[in-house]
Amino acid sequence: MAAIYFDILHLYYLPQFLPVARKLRAAKCDLLFVVHNEPQTASVTHKALNDEGFSFQVVENADQAKALYLDKKPNWVIFGNAPCSSYTELQSEGLKLAYMQHGIGPKACYYVTSEFPFDVRFVEGPKRLQRLSEMFPNRRFEDVGYAKLDPLFCEGDSELVSLANAVDLASLGLDPKKSTILYAPTFFPSSIECFSDDWPSEMSAYNIIIKPHFFSYTKKKYHKQRDKLDAWATHSNVYMGPIDCYSLLPFMGLADIMLSEASSTVFEFAALDKPVVWCDFYKVRWTYRGIFKSRLTKRMDPDMSIFHDICERATDPKQVAQLVAQSLASPSIKSAQRKAVTLDMAGKTDGKCSSRIRDYLLVNLG
Repeated sequence: MAAIYFDILHLYYLPQFLPVARKLRAAKCDLLFVVHNEPQTASVTHKALNDEGFSFQVVENADQAKALYLDKKPNWVIFGNAPCSSYTELQSEGLKLAYMQHGIGPKACYYVTSEFPFDVRFVEGPKRLQRLSEMFPNRRFEDVGYAKLDPLFCEGDSELVSLANAVDLASLGLDPKKSTILYAPTFFPSSIECFSDDWPSEMSAYNIIIKPHFFSYTKKKYHKQRDKLDAWATHSNVYMGPIDCYSLLPFMGLADIMLSEASSTVFEFAALDKPVVWCDFYKVRWTYRGIFKSRLTKRMDPDMSIFHDICERATDPKQVAQLVAQSLASPSIKSAQRKAVTLDMAGKTDGKCSSRIRDYLLVNLG
């Protein structure tokens, strides 16, 4: 029986890993989720894995995780980010290491993490395959698509479809007759603090589902973001995703339009051929302003230019309402661009990405 372990550094890796894990479970593999302890989200992670019926083991740090892998010697360990260089010791002991990047956003780290010599990296689409291959000609890359999106495209697949159909508007206390906005802000740089406390009232014609990044809930330095979110949550047209809502997928299926910054979620939502308004305004820490502005630039990648092609760009929060109305009135305006960019940035959207990953792992057990 093939033994395959998932290295869970953060809660938000789960939506990318779960479709693959379900496919591997159906293939009778021995699976274990190795969960790095995060006290503020531990109960959410544990409940999610228990609900899914997966075994997990908690570790306190990377050294404990590495010791576990060396002791158990699974066939594969799957990562959502690059581990420290000492993890190459696992490979010298015969373990194989795979990489599934936890997002497809425009941050430069998407590419530089392939400096670590994984046995394989699963990538999303021909454009990124080409760029990674040029940057790291001695690495192994497999273009499989973006497994996280499989549940949104796998109609009839009982293994996956439930991951995207967990809620409906009525169950969230929202009006099924209204168009629905999904606001998915990231934690930094974020647009949250740029909106007014009464912003939901300005958008009263719409349902608003707000799904913050879990760092907005858990990091002390983002307490002002939490104050804003608490104010918005009091409005009747708002559903505020709590911290235990670790996946955007059910909300993406319900929403008619998305608001976000330069984040991976924009590419994910655009893959559904739905309109996106890019909130290109941010509350930036002083250490990223003025003479330190180059620090922010270094966090982002030239892929960010693609946002101009697939989104309506708001450079001020006062522009958002008008752009939402325009986009919902003519949702197909950027459809051709969205489809082209989806192929480049997310790859195949046939609902079978996790199956391709499963097949590769099982054929290459060593």
